[in-house]
Amino acid sequence: MTDKETKNKKPAPDKFMPKKPSGGKPKFNMSIIYIAIILILGVQFFFSGKTPVETTWYQVKRTMLQNGDVEKIVVLNKNKANIYLKKESFQKYKEELGSGYSAPDVNGPHFFFTLGSYDSFESNVKEAIVEYNLEEFPITNQDTYDWSGIISFLFPIALIVFFWWFLFKRMSKGAAGPGGGIFSVGKSQAKLFDKDQKVTTSFKDVAGLAEAKQEIEEIVSFLKNPERYTKLGGKIPKGALLVGPPGTGKTLLAKAVAGEAHVPFFSMSGSDFVEMFVGVGASRVRDLFKQAKEKAPCIVFIDEIDAIGRARGKNPNMGSNDERENTLNQLLTEMDGFDTNSGVIILAATNRADILDRALMRAGRFDRQIHVELPDLNERREIFNVHLKPLKIDATVNIDFLARQTPGFSGADIANVCNESALIAARREHSTVQKQDFLDAVDRIIGGLEKKNKIISIDEKKTIAYHEAGHATVSWLLEHAHPLVKVTIVPRGKALGAAWYLPEERSITTKDQMLDEMCATLGGRAAEEIVFEKISSGAQNDLERVTKQAFAMVCYFGMSEKVGNLSFYDSSGQTDFSFTKPYSEKTAELIDSEIKELVENAYLRAKKVLTEHKEGHIKLAERLLEKEVLFSEDLEEIFGKRPGFDHHKTDDNIIANNTDTTANIEA
Repeated sequence: MTDKETKNKKPAPDKFMPKKPSGGKPKFNMSIIYIAIILILGVQFFFSGKTPVETTWYQVKRTMLQNGDVEKIVVLNKNKANIYLKKESFQKYKEELGSGYSAPDVNGPHFFFTLGSYDSFESNVKEAIVEYNLEEFPITNQDTYDWSGIISFLFPIALIVFFWWFLFKRMSKGAAGPGGGIFSVGKSQAKLFDKDQKVTTSFKDVAGLAEAKQEIEEIVSFLKNPERYTKLGGKIPKGALLVGPPGTGKTLLAKAVAGEAHVPFFSMSGSDFVEMFVGVGASRVRDLFKQAKEKAPCIVFIDEIDAIGRARGKNPNMGSNDERENTLNQLLTEMDGFDTNSGVIILAATNRADILDRALMRAGRFDRQIHVELPDLNERREIFNVHLKPLKIDATVNIDFLARQTPGFSGADIANVCNESALIAARREHSTVQKQDFLDAVDRIIGGLEKKNKIISIDEKKTIAYHEAGHATVSWLLEHAHPLVKVTIVPRGKALGAAWYLPEERSITTKDQMLDEMCATLGGRAAEEIVFEKISSGAQNDLERVTKQAFAMVCYFGMSEKVGNLSFYDSSGQTDFSFTKPYSEKTAELIDSEIKELVENAYLRAKKVLTEHKEGHIKLAERLLEKEVLFSEDLEEIFGKRPGFDHHKTDDNIIANNTDTTANIEA
């Protein structure tokens, strides 16, 4: 080994050395205690095991003294005599002394017996010396304590007490969280971030969410410079509720607040308040706010607050005492009760704001509701810029193109796309992550894993090809249907075939657009009936989606002439129609007939389109059977330009659409 290698080589870590956490303070290692216990047990077993063999004075006199084998006698506390044999006589008594760790060694003592009277014992020894004409040997007295007996008695008790304490401590940690025993089960489990334990996440790490960040930054700014607001008589909001779909960055935004605020930051989940013991949730709420008041000014963040903030009186336990309601009552009292919490700001996050209690949402508790929605085109571009930094991407990768290919993706979805693309590139042994790797990652996330080896008969494959070609044909020829990206008959996930669309991002959707989308969705079923004169179960997903869309048009959006401008949708979530429908039986029959008529008209329209363009449909299906994957260029070659579609339209003019959350897949 060279000198350079010797310098660079790090010494192997000692597994018995105390580990140091991130804070630098050494952490006590429990393995030291285990090793100490094993050593103590070994020492006690080895040394305390050398015990002399019990005998009688008669045996000592008639055997040991008569043969001259006794070297000395030691009397302990004038009631026990230990006999020490001469070394040359040790082998004579080997059989009586036995073998093993408990057997006496050559140094003794070898035998012992209990004295009746010390004076009579002393006179008996002198008589034996004279009788057997022996040389004088010493008889000594020692006043000692039997430590081995005391240790043998106390050590098992101490061992039991130690293990009981150890198990009790571990169990109490599981019940009461960090730093708590079984009697601290009502203590708060909030994790504190302060100057000693900083969070590295900042607002720079949160891409998009410009409006939400502005609201949150105002709270952070108040904590840093309160005079700027108080001199005008303003008060900072007591609480802010982050509301939005999963994966949009609510918790990430809260982490950024912890990294930017430079004030104590308490973080915990709503489920941490819920416990099997009665009154624990309310006790933890009280303890949390007690700690927060001591650290004020500070921020308290409660993630998934719907775990305890659900509307009261609507729980499935039919009026029985609910621990969650008691916890919510205590939270309401602490947030805006008789005792003010000056300097304590509450942040909370949920994706189910419709089920929260109205008292929790009122001004004075959560003054602001910050909606964190799915990112639009520009925000997706910013999110891609953040997550592409650690990746080694190819120069041909266009971030604007990736943003356009992922409509309806949340921030978590985009992070997953970037990670999945890197894994795909590594699997293909690419030196950089290329454009096709990103496209395959999007397909993998939307449609699932590709199953090229799935066993499918020739007739089934032909049915799937004409089914998917029907979707592609109708969607291409209708003006308001989503533009097709590609269509495939390669099984992916649970789908035997799939069609990828690129939904236009829009804020509102018209009735014509919905009817065209329904017609395109039914194109697969219509194609099966026209070509094969029979239908299959492959259109189950299509029928399910069309039925839901027709129901929404009639019952939610008021798009039925017979039902009228009525909506039976409760966007607040505080509905009182838990067990009854908000309309009569006659209206229900009318709704059913209108839904059926909408679906039937869309189906007939799809059949009409396919009949008029039968040659193109068959040509597309046959090409799909041959290539298995077709793109929009193939449809443009067969059918020409899409009607009413501006191919020169820039994506910067597309408006965000909240109704389409992912690129659609037709099964």
